[in-house]
Amino acid sequence: MTDIHESKIQLPRVIFGTSALGNLYTALDYSVKLEIVEECIKHSPKPVVFDSAGKYGAGLALEALGKSLKDLGVHPDDVIISNKLGWMRTELVGPEPTFEQGVWKDLEYDAVQNISYDGIIACFEQGNDLLGEYIPQMVSVHDPDEYLLAANNEEEAAKRYQDILDAYRALSDLKEMGKVKAVGVGAKDWRIIERISKDVKLDWVMIANSMTVHSHPANLLVFMTTLKEQGITIINSAVFNAGFLIGSDYYNYRLVDREADAQLFNWREMFFTICEKYDVKPAEACVQFGLSAPGVEAIALNTSSAKRVKGNIEMANVKIPAAFWDELREKRLVSTIF
Repeated sequence: MTDIHESKIQLPRVIFGTSALGNLYTALDYSVKLEIVEECIKHSPKPVVFDSAGKYGAGLALEALGKSLKDLGVHPDDVIISNKLGWMRTELVGPEPTFEQGVWKDLEYDAVQNISYDGIIACFEQGNDLLGEYIPQMVSVHDPDEYLLAANNEEEAAKRYQDILDAYRALSDLKEMGKVKAVGVGAKDWRIIERISKDVKLDWVMIANSMTVHSHPANLLVFMTTLKEQGITIINSAVFNAGFLIGSDYYNYRLVDREADAQLFNWREMFFTICEKYDVKPAEACVQFGLSAPGVEAIALNTSSAKRVKGNIEMANVKIPAAFWDELREKRLVSTIF
């Protein structure tokens, strides 16, 4: 396999998630999606990086992204696309998709999981068809942690892990053939990333929900330092713990209760108080902490509003006073500062 340093992709500090383009929670008109992509292109340094997946709206996000880029006249060299592979668009035979029911709105297709050597190749080819002339340079297996978690016993878990390794063999072959530039992995459970990294030569990893101002386990910091030493690019994602750290009642996609989860709400109340004291927006603190962790080269942010794109990019360059971080540590809201 090609050495990782020969194909290392340089990323801007902010890359753009595209689940909103797949009608996550809300069905957006194409004109809104086009405006979101246009703002990303307008305000981000080139090449602009988009992170997408066949699972997002059963391929709708890929389709909308490719169409938007073409309609905006964006040259393929001015954009980098990361496509997380493992889900195939299929015919919709019922009133709503069979995967993640209630999450994706107004879809015209369904999707099925397809993690194997041949399955990943098929996902790659279908994704390319949906994107049109914008071929992804970065590829990965989508949510291998969830795929493993679905196993009913140890034997099935071992079979599923072999499926994942076979899928990565396919990605490695695509890289050897020059069809992609970088192979990576993204997961909410960082321990699965660590496991895969021992069996697969990776170019990049995307850590989701795990390295945030609220949650930053010491053993994850050690692992991230190891990745940095190996020259593996780290992208930090979901640094708001799925919105809770900036006001949502969902923590890592779970609806939390003020009584049962009082400790979480108490932490957030103290965090907000210190943010207000130093005139720091909670989102800015989350982004800056997420970017400062060992080895992190980029942060992935997602929005369903074009008006928020410029502000999301600007958060990566906000200067936060050292006294703010010192007080977070003194009040034991964080266990470390970088």
